[in-house]
Amino acid sequence: MREEGFQLAYEEAGSGIPLILLHGNGEDRSYFRHQIEDLQDIRHVYALDTRGHGQSPRGTAPFNLDQFARDLEKFMDQNGIEQADLLGFSDGANIALTFALKHPDRVTKLILAGGNLNPEGMNPKDLQEIQEEYETVTGFQKELLSLMVNEPHIQPDELKKLTMPVLVTAGSEDVILEEHTRLMAEATPDSRLVILPGSHWNAAESPKAFNEMVRAFLEGE
Repeated sequence: MREEGFQLAYEEAGSGIPLILLHGNGEDRSYFRHQIEDLQDIRHVYALDTRGHGQSPRGTAPFNLDQFARDLEKFMDQNGIEQADLLGFSDGANIALTFALKHPDRVTKLILAGGNLNPEGMNPKDLQEIQEEYETVTGFQKELLSLMVNEPHIQPDELKKLTMPVLVTAGSEDVILEEHTRLMAEATPDSRLVILPGSHWNAAESPKAFNEMVRAFLEGE
């Protein structure tokens, strides 16, 4: 479906190699305020609001990960970004992974923070709570929860398509099961795995440790 004039809201800082930040479900680009401040001296940082989040319009297109990956492709085209590093958190990691599988030539380095290949990668208790809420809500809230209840569906073998260096990370007390995070890293050819102390939201709660990890990965050979 064509959406004339559709654009994602974003902010940018710094210069050099593009680094695109993709936030999680129900959030906006402000989640990454510590990363924008800290990483702009080594990258041209673009922090996006996903479709229907923050200041980005919902639009009329489907509300799913494939569409969000198309939105990212359009954003890069609109801004003359041929290639970029991607840092995605939670649903943002799933968007980044979906995009990288479709367009590996456009991703120089990939950081997947708290992402998952399927809903069963989540802690069963957390998934059950989300599923129960999903059954009781309607409208846009149901669309949001659908992203976690019904998506993604990526097979581990598909990760062999990733040709760029990949950092797979999560918190030690994450809503994503640690064995699932480890599975993602093991299935990815050129991957680095880091389990940081803390929760799913460690980029916001422990930004110093998170940013040091990201900086080491981006600046490493």
